[in-house]
This record gives sequence, C-alpha cells and structure tokens, in this order.
Amino acid sequence: MSIENLSLEEDEASELAEDLKRELNLGVVPASDKKRIQLIIAGLGDSRGLVRRTFIESLGVIGKPALPLLQKALIKHPNVTVRRAAAKALKLVADPIALPDLLEALINDSDPVVQGSSVSAIAMLGEPAVTHLLKVLINPNSSAMQCGLSAWGLSLIGAEAAKALRDAAQSKNAVIKAAAISALRQQIQAGDEKAKALVTNALDDKVIEVRIEATCLLGMLDDSEWAKSLLINKLSDISNDVRKKAAISLMKLRAIEALDIIKKRYSIEKDLEVIDILKLVINQLSEKS
Repeated sequence: MSIENLSLEEDEASELAEDLKRELNLGVVPASDKKRIQLIIAGLGDSRGLVRRTFIESLGVIGKPALPLLQKALIKHPNVTVRRAAAKALKLVADPIALPDLLEALINDSDPVVQGSSVSAIAMLGEPAVTHLLKVLINPNSSAMQCGLSAWGLSLIGAEAAKALRDAAQSKNAVIKAAAISALRQQIQAGDEKAKALVTNALDDKVIEVRIEATCLLGMLDDSEWAKSLLINKLSDISNDVRKKAAISLMKLRAIEALDIIKKRYSIEKDLEVIDILKLVINQLSEKS
C-alpha cells in the first residue's frame, strides 16, 4: 500500500509512538525498514501533537533511509497535516538531497504552513540553499508570501553562508541585494567588517528598498553605537519611507542621545506620516530619558 493511502487507527498510532519513544530514550536508532518507515509516516497525520512530534523526531533520527518516503509524503500526500510534519522531519534530517522537493513544496503547495516549514528545512542546508531562495525572490510568479518566506529563510541561514550572502549583497539585482542586506545580521553581530561595510554602503544605495532594508537592519543590532550614528544621518534621507524607518530604528535602539536631533527633524519635516512617526519616537524616547 502506498503512503498516500496508509493510515493508522488511534490505538495503533499510540502503540507505535510508545515503542519509538522507548527506543529514542534508550538512544537506539529506530528500525529503518521500509514498512516501519511507512507506518511512522502514516502516523504523521495523527491529530495529537505529542504523538506527531514523536514520529517526527524518530524520522529525524532514522535520517537518510527515511528520505525517499518523506520526500514523497511532502509532495504527494493529500493530508496537509502529513505534509506539514514531513517538512519538519526533513528539517531534522537536513540532507541536500531533499532540496528540490522542499523548493517544490515552497513554490507549489497551497498551505502556508507547509511553505514555511519547507523554508525552515531549506535554511538548515546552509550555503547551497542561498541561490535557490534568491531565485524564488526574483521569480515574477512568486507570491508575496513566498518571497517573504524566502527572505526569512536567508536570515535563518545567516553566518552559515556568509560569503554567499555577502556576494548577493553586491548584486546588481535590487531585490536580491535588499534581501541579502537584511540577512546580514548574524555576520555583523559576529564582527564581520565586510558585512558592516556592505550595510554602510547600502544606506546610500540608489534603490529605496535597499536603503530601507539596511536602515531596518541597523535597528536590530547589538552594536548600537555604530548603528545610531548611521541612523541619525538617514533622518534626512530623501525618501519618506527611509526617514520613517530610521526614526523607528532609533527608537528600537533606545537612542536617547539622538532625541534633540529627532526633535529638530520633527520641526522641519513636511510629510504627515513621517511627522506622526517622529512624534511617536519623541514620546517614547522622552519617557526613557
């Protein structure tokens, strides 16, 4: 019987889960014969979260022998719960062999949870995944959800693909460049001077979206002294959106020392939306001063 048609009764799933739990607790790798793997994958459709978790963890421990059936379940299983769990199990296995199927699930599965879990699994593969996620970003047929998940996946990869992300941050394609810049947080936190230089340059990029991503990134850094001085300069950016993001990032960094400069910007600002943001930031920082 194919995995699409195989299912377990609740008591069967409970018994199998208990057996697997005992094996895992003893440090024993569960049996990896095809029939047992089929049964475990059938259990991924169980309505009980803890039972599903046992099956997912077991498949992760089994690893490579489970890949063919897991990949098939991810792409072809009619039960969305099974597809979601299969993606989570593939994340634990973390084998590049599954990359094409994970990408197919991101692109073609209608369920956002399957898409998100697939991206999370893709990110575990490190540098080999970067190029593929970037392709999704620039594909005109990709949805906003798929693009957002791909950008999130790049941020998850982070320092595991430092060179690939630095290269992408110098791309002539603005979409790729913006996504790569937003994913450089881990490198900067680790003291990567090349990454810091790329973000600094991105703040003056001709493309507004690239400047926005760089400005937002600065508001999430631990190195707040370096970030604050750069953000203060962006309060005068020609783009209303960049000025808004700069003010918000300064608020996130609790840049009390920038309060007077922000007030000065508020006094000369013409855009009503920016004025509202500046007012909010001034109030928040004044409470902390």
